[in-house]
Amino acid sequence: MMVELERMPVMKIMADATNRIAEGEVLQLMNCHNADLTQAQYLEVTERKTASLFAAGCELGAVVSDAPPPQQDAMRAYGKQLGIAFQIVDDALDYGNNSEVIGKNIGDDLNEGKTTLPLIHAMQHGTPEQIACIRGAIEAGGTTQMHQIMQAIESTQAMAYTFARAQEQAKAAVDVLVDIPDSPSKQALLELAEFSVRRSF
Repeated sequence: MMVELERMPVMKIMADATNRIAEGEVLQLMNCHNADLTQAQYLEVTERKTASLFAAGCELGAVVSDAPPPQQDAMRAYGKQLGIAFQIVDDALDYGNNSEVIGKNIGDDLNEGKTTLPLIHAMQHGTPEQIACIRGAIEAGGTTQMHQIMQAIESTQAMAYTFARAQEQAKAAVDVLVDIPDSPSKQALLELAEFSVRRSF
């Protein structure tokens, strides 16, 4: 499909995105069961995986519609920030309380040994016992201590912190659209940024 467009910029954007997504996947695999993952490392994986895909999709829309280069750059930046916000919320929803609503089982990420932002925050602010419990669950890749982990997440306000970080990314996405002319399409992008952080599934 890319070849049929016969547009080299499209090929380059998709090739670059594919590379970064693959790099992000490898980084995530390397960090599985790593309880020492930092927030910066977590965000790097998020940027390479989800955000790279969102950025490419948004930039491609501007490219194929022959938008001027500044607008192409703005759309790429919007997509990157939107992708980070989307992934942070997705990781937070893994510790929600209704699997039928969110569309996945509570603790799926933890079961796979993924260290996500709610857990990182909880380990930074929890008691020694809570930290040990979360660390053990990440390293073993299980949910047998899920009740205690949920208590740790609640007592450290990890969910509030995580959603606040997602809100910051969504706002950054909106901010880069300031020079994009008003239109129904722009309004849809603004609403999409808002939806990315208030969704429950």
